[in-house]
Amino acid sequence: MQNGLSVDVEDWFQVGAFERTIDRADWPALECRVEANCDAVLHLFAEAGVRGTFFTLGWVAERYPALIRRIVDAGHELASHGYDHKRVFQMTAGEFAADLEKTRAILENLGGQPVRGYRAPSFSVDARTPWAHAVLAEQGYAYSSSVAPVVHDHYGWAQSPRHAWQPLPDSALIEWPVTTARVAGRTLAAGGGGFMRLLPYGFTRWAIERMNREGHPAILYFHPWEIDPGQPRVADAPLRSKVRHYTGLSAMAGKLKKLLDDFEWTRADGLLAAQRYRARPWRAAA
Repeated sequence: MQNGLSVDVEDWFQVGAFERTIDRADWPALECRVEANCDAVLHLFAEAGVRGTFFTLGWVAERYPALIRRIVDAGHELASHGYDHKRVFQMTAGEFAADLEKTRAILENLGGQPVRGYRAPSFSVDARTPWAHAVLAEQGYAYSSSVAPVVHDHYGWAQSPRHAWQPLPDSALIEWPVTTARVAGRTLAAGGGGFMRLLPYGFTRWAIERMNREGHPAILYFHPWEIDPGQPRVADAPLRSKVRHYTGLSAMAGKLKKLLDDFEWTRADGLLAAQRYRARPWRAAA
């Protein structure tokens, strides 16, 4: 079974773990490593012969237009990650709509292809944002991968379905949640990112196999900074943030190479038709 391969394109200083430590106003003065790290990801994908979806911040795209062209020219899908990593539950519906419009205009202008997919920063579509899917549908998005059906201190909508679901009765929009696994009655995040860095490779592989046995494609996500062990250290960040951000960086590229070899991968939009067929309203999908 083919699975969805995705990258959340943001730099090391834009992550949720450092949002209370690094001010947005200071971003332009910090060392940007996202272009070089994305090029390393593109090289990994080219070696493996796979294509994926790059959920990209508008802030990054504005500053690295040539990178956007390289992503598109390599056959990857360009999708939205919002403008500057502001969480959806920190915005009003109107602010969210404006953020979507601004980012989409940047990405489509630079990439030259329609932007159909969206992933909220830090999976921040949850019970606090009942209007989010309606706004996405109004703007013509085909799918969202913005919900994490888990319990987590930074994000999560534990009651939401684990598989693709229809958030609106009058729209073709689907929500494709980040991959999870059921273990001893609990739903655990298993779709990549920090969990992939922190846990043994075997867990991620088992979780993807389990999702495929359930009859559904997994969707993997990671960030370009996660394969960059040489990135700057934020000395005054909380200890928990440091542990989450820096643990496993040196092992991540190796784990990715194994996953790319062990499973079949494609762009998220390449699986959209099948996911739309599988998707059910909330109660049926759960």
